[in-house]
Amino acid sequence: MRFNLPTTLTLLRIVLIPVLVLFCYLPVDWSNIACVVIFSIAALTDWLDGYLARRWQQMTAFGAFLDPVADKLMVAVALVLIVQNDPSPSLAIASAVIIGREITITSLREWMAELGERAKIKVSWLGKVKTTFQMLAIVVLLYGSDYENIPLRDIGYLLLFVAAVLTLWSMISYLRAALPLLKRGL
Repeated sequence: MRFNLPTTLTLLRIVLIPVLVLFCYLPVDWSNIACVVIFSIAALTDWLDGYLARRWQQMTAFGAFLDPVADKLMVAVALVLIVQNDPSPSLAIASAVIIGREITITSLREWMAELGERAKIKVSWLGKVKTTFQMLAIVVLLYGSDYENIPLRDIGYLLLFVAAVLTLWSMISYLRAALPLLKRGL
């Protein structure tokens, strides 16, 4: 199998996961900045790989499979690290909602693909807005503290709660679209 640049960027996102974990646990003052940079690079590759694949017409079945896997892995690991560093019930619940939704929708898409109906639950504008809030929240929460007089921690919490609400909303939208098939399958 030959790898093109979009697929290589997706693979880079997966390779960055253990790097993110390593820097999160480094006992240095700047580890949070390194985590922000690493996650930001991963978030940029999430956008860039899809853009380049479409623009250069380098979309592949492997890339289409790998891209959402890389996204879900990076987000789930980052959320676990955030909750581990700040074990508050509200962060844990919001993170569990986001991770649970990702597993649910990924499973639903797989099932729908087996039925030849995957197009009924393709990515929507709501999913893109949810992802934007989610990525911003993770970047801010990985920083982990306020900056000067800017209450970044509170902003991160707010962004994550908005992302969790959007996550539920988008999950409900996807489940509604799949409901006729789910009813037939029961």
